[in-house]
Amino acid sequence: MSETLVKTSLDDSIYTITLARPAKRNAVSDRLLAALEEALGATPEGTRVIILAAEGKHFCAGLDLSEHQHREPFGVMQHSRNWHRIFDRLQNGGIPVVAAMQGAVIGGGLELASATHVRVAEPNTIYQLPEGRHGIFVGGGASVRVANLIGPGRMCEMMLTGRIIEAEEGQRLGLSHYLVGEGESLAKARQLAERIAENAPMANWAMVSAISRINDMSSEDGLFVESLTAALTQTSPEVAARIGEFLERKGQGPRS
Repeated sequence: MSETLVKTSLDDSIYTITLARPAKRNAVSDRLLAALEEALGATPEGTRVIILAAEGKHFCAGLDLSEHQHREPFGVMQHSRNWHRIFDRLQNGGIPVVAAMQGAVIGGGLELASATHVRVAEPNTIYQLPEGRHGIFVGGGASVRVANLIGPGRMCEMMLTGRIIEAEEGQRLGLSHYLVGEGESLAKARQLAERIAENAPMANWAMVSAISRINDMSSEDGLFVESLTAALTQTSPEVAARIGEFLERKGQGPRS
């Protein structure tokens, strides 16, 4: 019987994907990465929010180095691009993703977390980019996603020194959005997911699809895409109904 490396569950419109390799601190092997891609591909129709969680004491300790001792350069590049493709699907798949983090969020684990949209951390969460200590370079998107979160200078310092960033500093730097008590990250992620699921689906799609892309554009191009995105979202029948309900509650609705 093959080992289940990623578990999934659906509750209402919230789809939970759980890394399930706790004995290896959820280190990303090729098989775990393939299982994650399969779980994303199997996202049920009608899903409004995805929660990304992990079994055991650690979210993800990064790349499983035991699989990477004898790769050729082209193989390394292909492997890196595979990570990019799967993590891009997580970030730009049009569905908000909330991460529940604890313990090690290291190397590839930090690259995985940085592809999510809302991150919840427990007090024992630690962040590290130890690639420099191993004589390698990041390959799962950190030079873009982590650098966007904390700045390229801070990321370079993390890689050069290999230092560990504790949960509170990670919160200040933007590696997490919420810092909760021990054992509370999944419950908080669920609470946030339920709140996000109440939004209009097209608005959620626009927020997770447009903002990161606009950030990569020139100011003028970004403003133009913002206007197009606003036009798409603000003219849907659902939004018109929502605004009408809001105005009615405020006593500003149309008068007969």
